[in-house]
Amino acid sequence: CGLCRRTNCAPEVVGQLCHHNGLSIHENCLYHASGLIQRGADEEGFYGFLFPDIRQELKRVAHKRCCICRLPGASVTCRGRRCSRIFHFPCGVDRGCISQFFEEFKSFCWKHKPVQRVRAVQQDQTLCLICQERVAERPCYDTLVCPACTSAWFHRRCIQGQALCSALHHFRCPLCQDVDTFQKEMFRLGIKIPDRDAAWEEDGAFADHYQQHSSCDASQCLCPVGREEAEENGPWRLLLCNSCGSCGTHQLCSGVEEDASCWECRECSG
Repeated sequence: CGLCRRTNCAPEVVGQLCHHNGLSIHENCLYHASGLIQRGADEEGFYGFLFPDIRQELKRVAHKRCCICRLPGASVTCRGRRCSRIFHFPCGVDRGCISQFFEEFKSFCWKHKPVQRVRAVQQDQTLCLICQERVAERPCYDTLVCPACTSAWFHRRCIQGQALCSALHHFRCPLCQDVDTFQKEMFRLGIKIPDRDAAWEEDGAFADHYQQHSSCDASQCLCPVGREEAEENGPWRLLLCNSCGSCGTHQLCSGVEEDASCWECRECSG
């Protein structure tokens, strides 16, 4: 990456690595570079960051040294009052800095980062709700708590993975299912919650769960065209079981009345 100078960072930490005409920049390094502004549409440049602007930012930070690794190219500036610390995005993650993924995309060093101030009483040997391994005794950078129920504890890396998978419309507390308070707190603490469909919907996973049953399951189907025939009206109108939805019949094959709007299969009707 031209900004952080790293090549082996995990995508869940730095986002996707974007390539174009010799430019290689991590997604999260772009969003948190202090001198960059999205001046284009989403499909222009990298996520709306125009290529001339990116090259200009690379020149601006070429000699700015990271306060953590001391190497040049530091582009992330702490927004804490009168703080002059600058660092590479992945260096900040390693050091416990927080970069927020909403509104102004602010970043804060380890001294000025937002912290959780919740009254959470931990049970003996509390485990991360996601990976089922021990968490710290109190909220800290690596251990977060749901602010709504204060009973759900998880590692930062675990809840970040959950957020990337679930995305904005499905991300919620795994325990109490709160959405608004939970998302607001996670955003504040630097959890990236992408505004897109959940990963399982984008990838087409579980697509078979959303396919409607489409055949007649009567022991003897009378339709001359076959069990897959499904007309809107008439004897070959296909009705699905009103209870399970996984069994169907032609109107005539099960002797269903013409004006019947619903039907139940033998198993569901008892």
